[in-house]
Amino acid sequence: MDTIHYEQQNHLAFITLNRPESMNAFNYDMLLELGQVVEAIRINPDIRVVIFTGSGEKAFSVGADLKERKNLTEQHVKRNIFKIGEVFSTIESLPQPTIAMINGFAFGGGMELALACDFRIATDDTLLGLTETSLGIIPGAGGTQRLPRLIGETKALELILTARRLSSVEAFNFGLLTRVTPRHELVDVTGAFADAILANGPIALQQAKFAIKNGMNTDLQTGLQIERKAYEITIPTEDRIEALHAFGEKRKPIFKGK
Repeated sequence: MDTIHYEQQNHLAFITLNRPESMNAFNYDMLLELGQVVEAIRINPDIRVVIFTGSGEKAFSVGADLKERKNLTEQHVKRNIFKIGEVFSTIESLPQPTIAMINGFAFGGGMELALACDFRIATDDTLLGLTETSLGIIPGAGGTQRLPRLIGETKALELILTARRLSSVEAFNFGLLTRVTPRHELVDVTGAFADAILANGPIALQQAKFAIKNGMNTDLQTGLQIERKAYEITIPTEDRIEALHAFGEKRKPIFKGK
C-alpha cells in the first residue's frame, strides 16, 4: 500500500498521509514518498492550492513511527530527522498556498507538518500539540522555530516545555489554527476556504506568498524591496490584463496563470 495518496482535482491537489493503521505516523518510506510528491507539485503549473490531510478518522498524524524508531540505530535516527526536516522545509517553501486539513490527532511531527503549511483547519473534537519533551526529545522537524514565529516565544515555550495537548478550541485561541469546524463540515469548510483562494490570480497568489514569507525574515525596508520585485513580476502577465478587462465588463476574471 502506498504511504501517500495523491489526487488532483482541477487546480487543487490533495495529499493524504496513508498509514491509518499507525495513525499516519511517519516512517522513512513515507517521508521519501512524501518528498517525491511535494517536489512534483512544486513544478506543476496546474496546481494552485495544496491540501494535506490524514487517512481515517482518528489522526492527521501522530508524528514519528515509534515502533520503527525503537529498532533504529542512532545513525538511522539522525537520517530520519534530517529527512523529515528536509521534507517539511520543502512543503513550507512550496510556491502554492498550502492548507493542513486536520481530521484527527496532530502530535509531534504531525503538528510540525501542519506548522509547515500556510493554514490549518481542524475538527472541533481532536487534540494537537508538540509533545516531544514527554519522550525525552525535542521537536526536530521545525517545531521549535515555526511555533514561536507563529504564536510568540513565551506561548511556544509553554506548549513545548509542558508537552501540552490542546483541544482544537484551545489551539485556535493560541493562534495555531485558522478555522475550527465540526467534523462533518471539515471537507466543505476547507474546500470553501481553498475556493476563496483559487478565485484569485495564481501568479499573484504565489508572489504574495513569496513576499510575505521572505519579507517576514528581514527588516521592513528589505521587505518592501521584496514586495516591489514581487509586484513587478505580476505587471506583464496576461492575468493582470484579464482582471482589468473583467472589471470593465463587470464579470469575474478567468485566470490562466500566465
